[in-house]
Amino acid sequence: MTKLKLYQIDAFTDKVFGGNPAAVCVLDEWLSDDTMQNIGAENNLAETAFVVPRGDAYEIRWFTPTVEVDLCGHATLAAAYVLFRYYNYPTDKIVLHSRNSGQLAVTKQGEELTLDFPVDTLSEIETPRVLIEALDKAPVAAYKGKTDFLLLFPSQQDIEALDPDFRLVESAGGRGVIVTAPGDGVDFVSRFFCPQVGINEDPVTGSAHTTLTPYWSSQLGKTILTAKQLSKRQGNLTCQLAGERVKITGKAVTYLTGEIEI
Repeated sequence: MTKLKLYQIDAFTDKVFGGNPAAVCVLDEWLSDDTMQNIGAENNLAETAFVVPRGDAYEIRWFTPTVEVDLCGHATLAAAYVLFRYYNYPTDKIVLHSRNSGQLAVTKQGEELTLDFPVDTLSEIETPRVLIEALDKAPVAAYKGKTDFLLLFPSQQDIEALDPDFRLVESAGGRGVIVTAPGDGVDFVSRFFCPQVGINEDPVTGSAHTTLTPYWSSQLGKTILTAKQLSKRQGNLTCQLAGERVKITGKAVTYLTGEIEI
């Protein structure tokens, strides 16, 4: 029997029960893929992040309840929060290496944590018919990033009113579907639907903002933007386009600390 410390962190919020919950396990060495996937399924959160120290940096991997994913923002924020708070990381910048997304970094300034992620690339497409049927509303424009669809709607009220047919969303392929519009009181709002990876609606999706930030930066003519993700839990983010990188800032709080036995 092996005991592992487990932390459950609410990311992109300054209060418990807000933002997006992620579990974090800090390991000495990697567990088997099957074991990490089973832990992700048992936790039944959008993501469980596993990190392993490598010199002054860390390697990181992320598991939903059903699959391993290439990039996850909120669970990276949560992992950095754990390393800063519970493992006394000695500087204000943590470098993390992902096998499929390259070098990532998280910088701490006061209570705020800033992700440094690679920017997504977008191509305008014709809206897939299945997504119009799934959302019962046609967007004004559609794009495809590396893994996600991005659908543009006229107003925040349109985003709030969407009630997807997740069976149809899942059949569209890709990792998920980002829906977005200009915001009331923020630069833009969004929601993220991803039954393809075992989560109907993700509460706050850092990685989706690597797609949203370059789009809205080009539309609004500025590089620093405020954003809100309009899930039931909601989350607030500040995003900065910095060349080929996106910097995404938010806060995090601890919900649970404990041990698991495997």
